[in-house]
Amino acid sequence: MSWNVAILTASDKGSRGERKDTSAQVIREMLEEEINGQIIDYRIVQDDMDEIAANLIEVIDYHQVDLMITTGGTGFAPRDVTPEATLKVIDKHAPGLAEAMRYEALKVTPRAMLSRGIAGIRGNTLIVNLPGSPKGVHENLSVIIKQLPHALEILTGKVGDHD
Repeated sequence: MSWNVAILTASDKGSRGERKDTSAQVIREMLEEEINGQIIDYRIVQDDMDEIAANLIEVIDYHQVDLMITTGGTGFAPRDVTPEATLKVIDKHAPGLAEAMRYEALKVTPRAMLSRGIAGIRGNTLIVNLPGSPKGVHENLSVIIKQLPHALEILTGKVGDHD
């Protein structure tokens, strides 16, 4: 089974072409390899709450993606607003994913407690916020990636009974 995936990078420098977006490439490679994810939309936006929220809504509602992964904007910097933008657009919270990522990342670095990333659901789409660094992306996505297919099967109604 394949899954339609979108990636949104929140980065002021990336949106101006001043920084290469290597984190999105890590996401792409991991999802294509591990869950047969088909990347159908990818974009870089500024660290702006309204712009992030508008792009999440546009991508999810228009493309009807199964999985929306964000990278960047989850720290303590004043312009880090990806979790707040995500909160504006979700219908339900999915806190276990973010909790699991932080728990495992704390085993690698105590700075993991500074990640404010969340996970939630909009319609039939799962949204997961990941950190902005390629290392952080890999560490966090590795924690949840094996559970994503089952979560998406339930969310999209492709499996009804999940003992």
